[in-house]
Amino acid sequence: MKMDSKKMRRELETRLANEERAISYDRDKDTLRFESKATGKGITVTIPGIIAKWHDEKEKAIDEVVYYVNEGLQAMEDTVQLTDHEKNIFPVIRSTSFPNESEEGNPFMSDEHTAETKIYYAYDMGKTYRLIDRRIMEKEGWEANRIKEIALFNARSLSTPLKEDQVAGNSFYFLNTNDGYDASRILNKGFLNEMQKRMVGTMVLAVPHQDVLIMADIRNDRGYDVMAQMAMSFFANGRVPITALSFIYENGELEPIFILGKNK
Repeated sequence: MKMDSKKMRRELETRLANEERAISYDRDKDTLRFESKATGKGITVTIPGIIAKWHDEKEKAIDEVVYYVNEGLQAMEDTVQLTDHEKNIFPVIRSTSFPNESEEGNPFMSDEHTAETKIYYAYDMGKTYRLIDRRIMEKEGWEANRIKEIALFNARSLSTPLKEDQVAGNSFYFLNTNDGYDASRILNKGFLNEMQKRMVGTMVLAVPHQDVLIMADIRNDRGYDVMAQMAMSFFANGRVPITALSFIYENGELEPIFILGKNK
């Protein structure tokens, strides 16, 4: 079966049709917008990007979009209450190109991280989460420092189960719990420092997308090539891509590095 924009649009409109939603199509941008009639808030998806994933993943690519839109619209309708729900506040890592404000124009709370990444703050709602913006902070009467402190504390309390793999004399460690905060573990300095003690060579990390943290003990040039290829592959297939670049971890600091892969 050949998939084109018209078929994908029809498929998404059929699966996401709902009396409480308005669906609009932008022909010039080839995007579909799903908007809640009650709140006026919505989510826009880019059809060519979904088709590209469909060629690799078939139905799974569509299922992911349907899930993302349904959960996202639900989260927009749910109320966020920070007070007495401090355990629901977490940091999330995003690329520096990620929007600074919501579609309604409310600036998201964010902090600088590296030249490639930024830290945003989220309120966990179970199956999804909502980024904390200025309107939420003002409604709750919370200061940014309080949110940041609680979020980082909660990030340190997250479990850190690792899978290890050996490639060409280098050790690679993968953290992938799919709880939405795998990349956020890169903010747990205690965890990173403990990992560094296990390293024989150079400690290199990657957060190619939201649902994975890769750490490597690089002992030879082949290790850098493998890391670069892994990061690019994960970046291309992630639901929320962050960066295909890797980072060297030294003296408690993350420094982005560009690895020019030589070997396939």
